[in-house]
Amino acid sequence: MILKIDFNSEEAIYIQLRNQIVIGIATSQIEEGQSLPSVRQLADNIGINMHTVNKAYSVLKQDGFVKLDRRKGAYVAVDYDKCLAQNELFQTLQIVLAEAICKNITRDEVHGIVDQIYDFYEKKDPPC
Repeated sequence: MILKIDFNSEEAIYIQLRNQIVIGIATSQIEEGQSLPSVRQLADNIGINMHTVNKAYSVLKQDGFVKLDRRKGAYVAVDYDKCLAQNELFQTLQIVLAEAICKNITRDEVHGIVDQIYDFYEKKDPPC
């Protein structure tokens, strides 16, 4: 798994880290049950504070992507309620689509973008 953190981004590093791990799970670069690096190891590898990694792992746990165990450390264990996940997706997309409509992005263009993203995760090839 290669993590790409943009230290110049306005997005918090722990959120970037969380998102990169979720993408790794979605693209099967990180498998169910696979251990993640220890907090100290990942912090040293990336060159960030251990508390940042710890916060990312905590958010991943809260979001149902990993489990934390004192003996095993952090490992991928996707735990979700599909109905709840659909409701959360609905809420998120409601705002994203409202912004798209304000910017004159059509329904067909949105569908094309969604298809492109799904193709990316299924084929693991980067979109254009």
